Amino acid sequence: MYFASDFHLGIPDYNRSLIREKLLVSWLTEVSKDAAEIFLMGDIFDFWFEYSTVVPKGFVRLLGKIAEITDQGIPVHVFRGNHDVWAFDYLTKELNVHLYRNPVVREFGGSTFYLAHGDGLGPGDHGYKFLKKVFEFKPNQFLFKWMHPDIGTRLGLYFSGRSRLANVAKAGKFENVPEQQKQILVQFAKDQLIDFPDVNYFIFGHRHVPVLEKIGETTSLVILGDWITHFTYAVFDQGNMQLLTYSPE
Repeated sequence: MYFASDFHLGIPDYNRSLIREKLLVSWLTEVSKDAAEIFLMGDIFDFWFEYSTVVPKGFVRLLGKIAEITDQGIPVHVFRGNHDVWAFDYLTKELNVHLYRNPVVREFGGSTFYLAHGDGLGPGDHGYKFLKKVFEFKPNQFLFKWMHPDIGTRLGLYFSGRSRLANVAKAGKFENVPEQQKQILVQFAKDQLIDFPDVNYFIFGHRHVPVLEKIGETTSLVILGDWITHFTYAVFDQGNMQLLTYSPE
């Protein structure tokens, strides 16, 4: 099983996003040679909105590669993150992926996994949690849908281009993520162990820092990093979890 997260395709501009998209496609090509399943854990796109009859322009290499992988019979699981929360049914219908927004608990290879993008989990972060409710409020999605696609998409891309992540992508380096942000997911995972004591791996994206550490006798926390500056991914094989950095062959 392979896991990766936070690609944020679309920032900081078309050319630099395309370089990362091609790198992601290269990674998918390599891992699909022996993958039992592939999990893309959210924020694939920095902005994504599906209108009823219109899909965002671009990303054809990635979308085509995912369709190719699922056509081969390899399951691809996609979690909607906070940047692509407005992905609805297009990816499921056209690419045959399994699409999630809420956390998922499942077993594989004798181990139990708790899987989520990671946004809005744990204590604090009340401002974002309020904003999350605004974005997921269906009347707001309905109103945005009636905006002309060129206007809505340009508006979304404008704010993406001015974001902190866009500046990170331009600079080519990521500032240190405060330890407190990592500890939010650590605490959340420990709290979830009360209800899910058999979980062996909590796997999250969202925080943009690569982490693989024990949080219990038989439980580990994995934060997948990102594909803006870290280019990290996790692989679970024969009961062993590794967090690796992708370097094309």
